[in-house]
Amino acid sequence: MKEDYSILIGGAAGQGSRRAGFIIARLLSHYGYETFIYDDYQSLIRGGHNFSKIRAASEKVLSHRKKIDFLLAFNEETVEKHKQNLDKNGLIIYDKDKFEVKDKKAVGIATKEIIDQTKGKPIMSNTAFVAGFAKNIGINWQTLKNLLKEEFEKYEAMNLKIAKLAFEKADQQTQIEKIGQKKDQPLLTGNQALSLGAVKAGLDFYIAYPMTPSTGILHYLAQRKHDFNIGVAQLENEIGVISSAIGAAYTGARTMIGTSGGGFALMTESFSLAAMNETPLVIVESQRMSPASGVPTYNAQADLLFTANSGHGDILRFIIAPGDADEACFWGGQILNLSWQFQTPSILLIDKEISESTFTFDKKVLDKIKKEKPKLWSKKGKYLRYKETKDGISPLAFPGEKNQVIKANSYEHQENGLTTEEPGPIKDMQNKRLRKFEAMKKEVNKLPAVKVYGDKKAKKALIAWGSTKGPALEAAEKLGLKLIQPIILQPFPEKQMKQALKGVQKVYLAETNATAQLGRILKGYNIKVDKQILKYDARPFIAEEIINKVK
Repeated sequence: MKEDYSILIGGAAGQGSRRAGFIIARLLSHYGYETFIYDDYQSLIRGGHNFSKIRAASEKVLSHRKKIDFLLAFNEETVEKHKQNLDKNGLIIYDKDKFEVKDKKAVGIATKEIIDQTKGKPIMSNTAFVAGFAKNIGINWQTLKNLLKEEFEKYEAMNLKIAKLAFEKADQQTQIEKIGQKKDQPLLTGNQALSLGAVKAGLDFYIAYPMTPSTGILHYLAQRKHDFNIGVAQLENEIGVISSAIGAAYTGARTMIGTSGGGFALMTESFSLAAMNETPLVIVESQRMSPASGVPTYNAQADLLFTANSGHGDILRFIIAPGDADEACFWGGQILNLSWQFQTPSILLIDKEISESTFTFDKKVLDKIKKEKPKLWSKKGKYLRYKETKDGISPLAFPGEKNQVIKANSYEHQENGLTTEEPGPIKDMQNKRLRKFEAMKKEVNKLPAVKVYGDKKAKKALIAWGSTKGPALEAAEKLGLKLIQPIILQPFPEKQMKQALKGVQKVYLAETNATAQLGRILKGYNIKVDKQILKYDARPFIAEEIINKVK
């Protein structure tokens, strides 16, 4: 029998609901469940309404669902906002020292009493909540204790004391069965997973200016820079970030930068510079609701056309949009290799739902990633940075080569990098870059640029990209549809898409933007969409919403 539980834990910013949600997900992972955590929070330091939705299932899950089995409330607002989604057999667990819930499905935990008795800190009430919840669902004390010891390097003894008392005071209400051994896979956000993939592919340097939802990459890599033996820098703004990154890559450092739509808007002039001087560079663009500041801590997939058309002139680029943490890891490494192989700026296009959600991560993905060597100069003869070649890719060399000049130029240039305004050399160099674009198209054909799931013989297909893959996959399986997920979006994998659509008579398209941006790209390749399913309220899709629109 398939097991599938949904737990919502919420309160005001600063009450610790997110940390508590992560510990609960780990607890259920110890019981053999695949887990996914959706975090919903406002752009506030304190106050407002924050919640995490933990989904734990016997099969891999990539999104949250509407119905809640357990509602854990640090404050009354959480109960009022979410009780309508509580399953008829669901359970409310609330802080009875702060408010009262008059419902036979409600169980109170006296967190202040527990904190006072143990002389703990008020923020540790989330530990009491986790322990009380664990007892209510039948998790044994030893499992909880072992996990808390792993989680709390600081104040371990105090948190264990609080947890023990809360555990003893609670009563078991139900039993979540153990369905397997402790999951060996870690729980990672998409930001963490893509970072690991880039490091495995040889990342040397990460540079960023903080911008939600990409900031987690900066935090994660800065914390682990010594483990990974990389450089990490936070600069004064996004223009400084991309300019420095181009300089770092020019010297041979495999460099990645991260931002969101507003930050990338500032980077676009230098994006053109990277294209002109053929600098390999990976830009992580994590989308949030826009235009402008929009709703900065919420989700959208509305930067696809912006990233596809950013910069001035004819620009070569890869745009790759993974759909979950495993894919973010794999493509985080792959795009770094591709950028260096073709000496071009590339964009890893994700969104808040992938960046900040937490997934059960398959460590085997890392085995598929390795650092690939770019085309390097043979060190024979005179070096020409922009040497004409059949595939348009010139051998790379870096400053420091004895008796050689390694030119980089934002102006149009000759093979040796010197400026030119002569029509012949200008056209020659444009043609050289265009040949590289043809080589990139051929490379895309060799890669798994389009994935197909669900009923692969179905006459009806659903197309979804990025984070919409998760709920779309559930919807497709429920409705007996074929799910088609394009992952590389530029150069567009036309051949693979048309192969995936072979035999399909009706096409649905699901995206979290208001104008069907992928739909407009598909139209350019004569791929007709029969029905667009669009969501643009700054929240990600859930499977039920797609199912209802398809029916």
